[in-house]
Amino acid sequence: MHNAGEKLFVDYAGPTMPIINPDTGEIAHNAQIFVAVLGASNYTYAEATLSQKTEDWLGSHERAFEFFGGVPEIVVPDNPKCAVIKACRYEPDLNPSYQHLACHYQVAVIPARPYKPKDKAKAEVGVQVVERWILARLRHEMFFTLAELNLRIRELLIELNLKPFKQLPGTRRSAFEQLDEPALKPLPKQSFVFAEFIKARVNVDYHIICKGHAYSVPHQLARQEVEVQATEHCVTIYANGKVVASHARKHTRGFTTLAVHMPERHRHHQDWTPERLLNWANDIGQEVYCFIQSLLDSKEHPEQAYRASLGLLNLQREYGTERLNNACAHARNIGGYRLKNVRSILQSGKDLMPLEPQLKQTTGPLHDDHENIRGAICYQ
Repeated sequence: MHNAGEKLFVDYAGPTMPIINPDTGEIAHNAQIFVAVLGASNYTYAEATLSQKTEDWLGSHERAFEFFGGVPEIVVPDNPKCAVIKACRYEPDLNPSYQHLACHYQVAVIPARPYKPKDKAKAEVGVQVVERWILARLRHEMFFTLAELNLRIRELLIELNLKPFKQLPGTRRSAFEQLDEPALKPLPKQSFVFAEFIKARVNVDYHIICKGHAYSVPHQLARQEVEVQATEHCVTIYANGKVVASHARKHTRGFTTLAVHMPERHRHHQDWTPERLLNWANDIGQEVYCFIQSLLDSKEHPEQAYRASLGLLNLQREYGTERLNNACAHARNIGGYRLKNVRSILQSGKDLMPLEPQLKQTTGPLHDDHENIRGAICYQ
């Protein structure tokens, strides 16, 4: 027996449901079936999602809570990767995003112990009931969208919850109204916002990388490890549990830099400065100097070019002064102002070939250094 409003058991069904591509008639997706069962009443919720990834897993929990109209004291999942990072009988490590949802809804998450089927008996029985009374009835139907499938599941779900118990009086619905519904905690007033949590190390240019975009943090944190919380619209960075930076989320490559994060007079705390980089480049050769100058000029803040500049200058150790200088000349000649252009020239040995004087450019690059931008030579 379970106390009213205490536990919600959640799991995925084994069978999947095909979503058909209407243009080809082939299976586009095998939808996963999420099942949630309240312990006291056996009141059941089910829905289809495209995957078992964390975002779908958490979204299913949100919709289940809304379906029940409240929140239980405890959620009992199995040990899928979307819920548990490391399964353990005593102290399982929850996925940080799942823990974030638990905090929002003020619900405890207690995963079933590995190899202890009694811990999740309700979930397993609930899954079997959904497979038998819903999925089996849908196996001969065809669905072209996830919405169509979920509409049919919801229709059959109503029938399932109104189906009389075999050995008990009433139905899942009546038991829910009598037992679980009055005991559930109210839903939070604010909607849950999905967030990813990522460990990152601050680069030498005091930026962290999140999904391909660079965001600045206070320069004193260079080389330290931080935690990044990324939602659809915001990126928040924590160090030692405290917020150190917050940026609007960007879904393209590039840099987002706040002036307040920059060291005084644009001086990096590791003493890297544009002047120091240019002095090093000048010792190698004029072409390297011009290339580094172009890299520094192409960024809104010179610090954004530090990593690429250091990467280029360090190629001297592998290829030597003369080859690196020649490679920069070849790269500038074809309008290639990225580190990978110089590295490619060195790896292919093109720097050993003579440079055609009439093609050599003396001007710097365009500030837009997108890899698909062609050099001026392509239009001559």
